[in-house]
Amino acid sequence: MADEAPPVDPLRHHGDAEVRGSGLLDLAVNVHDGPRPAWLDTALHAAVDASGAYPSPTEAEAALARRHDRPAEEVLATAGAAEAFSLVARWRAWRRPVVVHPQFTEPHAALEQAGHDVTPVLLPEPFVLDPAAVPDDADLVVLGNPTNPTGVLHPAEAVQALLRPGRVVLVDEAFMDAVPGETASVAGLRAPGLVVVRSLTKHWGVPGVRAGYLLASRRSVAALRRGQVPWSVATTAAAAMTACSTPAAVAEGARRAREVVAHREHLERGLADLGVDHVTSAAPFVLVRAGHGAHGRLRERGIAVRRADTFPGLDDTWVRVAVRAPAVSDRLLAALATPATPPTAVER
Repeated sequence: MADEAPPVDPLRHHGDAEVRGSGLLDLAVNVHDGPRPAWLDTALHAAVDASGAYPSPTEAEAALARRHDRPAEEVLATAGAAEAFSLVARWRAWRRPVVVHPQFTEPHAALEQAGHDVTPVLLPEPFVLDPAAVPDDADLVVLGNPTNPTGVLHPAEAVQALLRPGRVVLVDEAFMDAVPGETASVAGLRAPGLVVVRSLTKHWGVPGVRAGYLLASRRSVAALRRGQVPWSVATTAAAAMTACSTPAAVAEGARRAREVVAHREHLERGLADLGVDHVTSAAPFVLVRAGHGAHGRLRERGIAVRRADTFPGLDDTWVRVAVRAPAVSDRLLAALATPATPPTAVER
């Protein structure tokens, strides 16, 4: 008998696994599904042409610094947000790292991979941050904002309330560029112990490029840079960071954010009309309580959504649905409105 495949760690389950090679309608992956701007494609193609030389993130970090009005020494380009999480996990011998859940599980997995025992803090529905729920002795606190998969946007004041001497607060703002005006962002706050992680993957539709970065104090950036693998930021990733930091890119990003809001409002209105419970979202996805078995039923109807039971604090009654254009969301709403087919006598 062939060996069985090892079980997948729930913390390492991601939306792309729901659709890879399936042919299903993709509402599982949170990546913007519209065309990339021509200027971004031009920058990426030019980067491929320039890939005969070793990559350097210097120009990209300077562009990101201008974008966030910070010194370049406070910016560290990374191979996606995932590398940033890994760098922070290996940065110090954390005594009590805390991850606020439900949220993106990769930071939790990175901490465990680095040998740390993680204390999860589970937020009850409606999943709003309560700074008092975090243990006083936590020396690292990880929080998403807006949070994946709940879509909750925590006020900047609540995030700042987590800061204290001797503690690092890592805020994952991978979806903040989908929030008009980036309200609640702390990317411009130059506070001791604050690390903000950003990603270009979602808003610009370039998950294969692995373009991310973090913002922190000079001392923190210097320490994290020492833990980075040489040349980890590819030429294409650096080019994407530079291109997406221009005033024109910021304007296009704001337009996309407004479009996401309009499309999400259509989806949420449709869910409300059906009486389907969901969490009001500020992100390009919506957490939907579709009931036991909904994930499988939707797959049978040709639609892939992100299972949510791999997120600590959630169960299989929840699924995460990517925001798409109204016509696409209507296909999901029609599927949710269709009653489940009762089992046959043989199935019973």
